[in-house]
Amino acid sequence: MTRVMAVSDLHADFEENAGWATLLSLWDHRSDVLIVAGDVSDRLPVVQRTLEALARRFDAVLFVPGNHELWVVREESGSGDSLQKFERVLHAAGQSGVLTGSLRRPGLRVVPLQSWYDHSFGEPGAELRRVWADFVACRWPDGWQAPEVAREMFARNPPEPPRAEGETLISFSHFMPRIDLMPAGVPARVRMLFPVLGTSRLDTEIRRLKASVHVYGHSHLNRDVQVAGLRYVNNAYGYPHETAIAAKRLLTVWEC
Repeated sequence: MTRVMAVSDLHADFEENAGWATLLSLWDHRSDVLIVAGDVSDRLPVVQRTLEALARRFDAVLFVPGNHELWVVREESGSGDSLQKFERVLHAAGQSGVLTGSLRRPGLRVVPLQSWYDHSFGEPGAELRRVWADFVACRWPDGWQAPEVAREMFARNPPEPPRAEGETLISFSHFMPRIDLMPAGVPARVRMLFPVLGTSRLDTEIRRLKASVHVYGHSHLNRDVQVAGLRYVNNAYGYPHETAIAAKRLLTVWEC
């Protein structure tokens, strides 16, 4: 039996989260595929160490960087901008034995989608611009704002044909593909974050691919819902204190 499992937002910078990957069985997941939907750490050594631990335990691990991976605020002076950091993160993942491109198996394809938020879920207000760490922790080419970053990230996705007959296609991203995945009635402090949660362009691509399941992260709010015939799953590990909204376990999203 092969299972496709998912997790996101490991935030292994925190001591309470750092050892989670090494506590997983070295034997139970030898036939399983793991999706890691971003935000392992902003520190490359932590990213590499965590991904290496996961690669030793799973048949295959797939990964997309999240926003935290592209922070450069703790990088050495002269180490470059967030686009250069993105390339270093992909290289570290490859060195760890982890895939950042598509995986094909008989009857199964898993497709990572690089992305960024583009404010299609709303324009950020003054308070969000003041408190959202990406605005100071990332560094982009002169004149770039979120829409330019989003276009660049989407341009890095190689062309993928739509799902073939008899094939299960699972796509995944760090960012949210549609804002209605957030539950109704979330408090105002959460609604303030909507502009930086994702982009509707993701959902357009997911549906062009005819995906059966889409895995995402970033919101730290575990969800498993059907919308317009497509299953959306968020299984964030989350920050240490987020015990009410994050299950802090692997989730199986497909098995055969």
